[in-house]
Order: sequence, then C-alpha cells, then structure tokens
Amino acid sequence: MPMPSPGSEIRIHSEMTAEPDLSVEVAGIRFRTPLIAASGTFGYGTEYLEVADYDAIGGIAVKGLYLAPREGAPPPRIWETPSGMLNAIGLQEVGIERFVEEKMPRLRELGVAILVNICGSTLEEYAELARILDNVEGVSGIEMNISCPNVHQGGILFGCDPLMAASVTEAVRARTSLPVIPKLTPNVTDIGVVARAVEAAGASAISLINTIPAMAIDVETRKPRLANVVGGLSGPAIRPIAVRLVHQARQAVRIPILGIGGITNHEDALEFILAGAAAVQIGTMSFVDPSVWKRTRDGLADYCRRHRVGSLSSLTGTLVADVKAVPQGW
Repeated sequence: MPMPSPGSEIRIHSEMTAEPDLSVEVAGIRFRTPLIAASGTFGYGTEYLEVADYDAIGGIAVKGLYLAPREGAPPPRIWETPSGMLNAIGLQEVGIERFVEEKMPRLRELGVAILVNICGSTLEEYAELARILDNVEGVSGIEMNISCPNVHQGGILFGCDPLMAASVTEAVRARTSLPVIPKLTPNVTDIGVVARAVEAAGASAISLINTIPAMAIDVETRKPRLANVVGGLSGPAIRPIAVRLVHQARQAVRIPILGIGGITNHEDALEFILAGAAAVQIGTMSFVDPSVWKRTRDGLADYCRRHRVGSLSSLTGTLVADVKAVPQGW
C-alpha cells in the first residue's frame, strides 16, 4: 500500500472537520446565515438586541413602510390560534422619512443585510418609496408588500392579479438599482403565474408566502376576536402550505426564492431550502422563543456536518422526488 504524501493526513483531517459555510447569496445580497427576520415580526431591527443572538441572523426585513406614518388598526389586534397567530396590526409604521432619519443609522451598525419592506396604495407610492431608498446607505434590497389594496382598482390587492403584480414590480424596478423582491400572497389560484409575471417585470427574487386571511370568534360574546374581524394567519399551521407554494414557484421561475411560513427550527428551514428556497425568513416563532435564531443556525450547521455538506447553498432545490409521478388530484 502506498504511503500518504507528507501533509496529506493533516489535509484530510482538516477537510473532514471544516465548519460548513452557512452564508448564502440572493440577488447579489450576501447573508452571513440563511436566516432572515420576517417583516412585521422584528420591529425595525433593534428591538430584540437584548434577547436574540444577532450573530445567527443573516438579514432583517423591517416593518412595512408607507410614505406617511400610519396608526394601524384598533385593538384587539393579535389572537393566538392552535399552532399559529392571527394579527391585524394594520401596518402601523413611522413613515419613510422617520425611518431613514431615526432607524437606519442604528441598523447600519448591526452588520446584517437590511431589506426594507415597502407598502403602497398606488403604483406611484411604491415608485416614490423606491426612489427614496435608492440613495440610503445600508439598504441591501427592497422587499415589496404587494398584499396591499390598489385604491385605483377598487381595492383589489396588487398581488392577487398577475398584471397588477407585474405593473407594481416594473414601477419599482424603474426607480431603483437595488434588488427588488416582491412578497407574494398565497391567495391566488396559481402561484407560478404570478411568480413568472413579476420575474418578467424585473424582480430580482421573490419572498413567499405572506400571511393567509383568517378569523376567530368568541362564542360567548359572539364577537370576532380581532377588531378588524379578519387578520393574517401565520405560524406552524401554515408551513405545509408555504412549502408547497415555494416548491411550485421553484418550478416556474429562475430567480431566487426567500421561503416564509411557520419556521420553528432547522428542520423546518431545511424543508423550505430543499423545496427551492435560497434563504428563509422567521417571524412568529421569534415572539415565542427568541433563541430560535441560534438554535436554527446551530441545527443547520450540525445537519451539514452530519451529511458532509460543505455549503448550505448547495442544498437549495435538491428535493428527491419524481415530480412527474405526482397526481394532479389528491
């Protein structure tokens, strides 16, 4: 048997014990881990400094912003449901000017990628927000909340119609050089149609999914649990739906996908990644257990070591399944 060359034993040992690379790149944005704080669940990015491990966080999608401040919906605005949470905050926010002046200086110090989530009632509002953010230091990309009503189209949500979703994406794309990431609603017949529409309109990536409209009732008073009656359902209850939609979107587009919906640990995150997500966003679980960031980051690293995966990004879209064999019905 030939003897190993000098130094080869050390090299082999080093390769076997090297820490996996958990960093990912999405639309030109580098995230040090694939874990992103979902918009609306992490405030403006600094509220969790005393309780969360920010070293485990790769990016933060800040609360959705309009041009002007909004007071939001009246209380009660949150209700816990089995395996989930209903919320009808009403997009309470400080407005783009205060955000840029008061919030961004501190965000720039965190060392994470910053996605600014924008909202609008018209194409012009989305476009103006994009124009303003284009020159703001520290903004890594723009995430568009297109689950907003278009006041010029009778209140229909931008994201529910492929043509409207494409129009707002195109309007934002024209006003910024930053990556543009529409956040898609699950409330459509075919997610692939909407995903292809925004891709063709210039989207750099897509976030998927937003919350699912739902409601709860107090049977003793016969009144809705939320003052707004209907709210958005998030949490583990929606995860299988979100994983399915990410998988379907992956078949439809080439641009990267940020998977969102009920992630509580590394196995949940891996479901999205295997289904086709390049990175994931965690939201509701951060209310329940702020240690979710470190637990999930460490779990992903351990998984990669056990499966001899050098780079987490190599797992994206590697679901082992005969897609052609899946029946149309169930």
